[in-house]
Amino acid sequence: MNDTEAKPQHDVLIVTGMSGAGRSTVGKALEDLDWYVVDNLPTQMLGPLTDLADRAGEKIPKLAAVVDVRGGRHFTDPEAAVEQLRASTSARVRVLFLEATDQVLVRRFEQVRRPHPLQGEDTLLDGIARERNRLLGLREASDVIIDTSDLNIHQLANTVVEKFAEDRFTGVQVTLMSFGFKYGLPADADMVADVRFLPNPYWVPELRPHSGLDAPVSEFVLAQSGARTFVDRYAAVLEPVLDGYQRENKRHATIAIGCTGGKHRSVAIVAELASLVRGMPNVAVRVKNRDLGRE
Repeated sequence: MNDTEAKPQHDVLIVTGMSGAGRSTVGKALEDLDWYVVDNLPTQMLGPLTDLADRAGEKIPKLAAVVDVRGGRHFTDPEAAVEQLRASTSARVRVLFLEATDQVLVRRFEQVRRPHPLQGEDTLLDGIARERNRLLGLREASDVIIDTSDLNIHQLANTVVEKFAEDRFTGVQVTLMSFGFKYGLPADADMVADVRFLPNPYWVPELRPHSGLDAPVSEFVLAQSGARTFVDRYAAVLEPVLDGYQRENKRHATIAIGCTGGKHRSVAIVAELASLVRGMPNVAVRVKNRDLGRE
């Protein structure tokens, strides 16, 4: 390569998050996508490892490092390590954070009959609480958050493929998600909106068995006072936000729209909103109806 040629763009993905949230599954899925994966890396080694990948050139275009509390005393000040790495390399550096509820994490640890890395002489929940507190700053610095509470290993692997298979897309990959408030807020959402201000089709007998994907429900929802105004104005709000995400090199955004059960209003609004967001420049849109079919 001569001096006038552009330096190859490398990708560095730091995989972290809660113990028991699926880091091993994510590592294997990334390997299947031709990422070079290093497990249980001390935070102090992030810089030297990235330097080696830079020198390897096109031989290691995609490097993933799993960094977590298993490192013990070697897991020190991870937020500062990530910030320093971003400032010192020409590679695109991102952080993937894996999340799950306390209840799910306890069940997973009990199934494998292993203690939590930070449990010590205390309970599993004590260890989980310590880890959450220790990872707060790193979670805030993350580019992608995946809540694995309701995902089996195959669904988690598919989610990784969806988010990282088309990894050379330089815009913002937006997931528009419908959900039901009665099933809990999505932990991986960057923005949440509530459409329970609209009349509920559930109380219309002929609409109750249908979902927001069906024309009669969609037409009913969008015909309600305020529905079209909400969709148009929310799309207008999202446009400068997504522009800012791209300027800040944040390549993934999850935008959640909720109603009571996640079957009628939120599904219809997400479908309509997706049609507007898809028209924005440098944006790729995926629709996910989290709770559809759950009742």
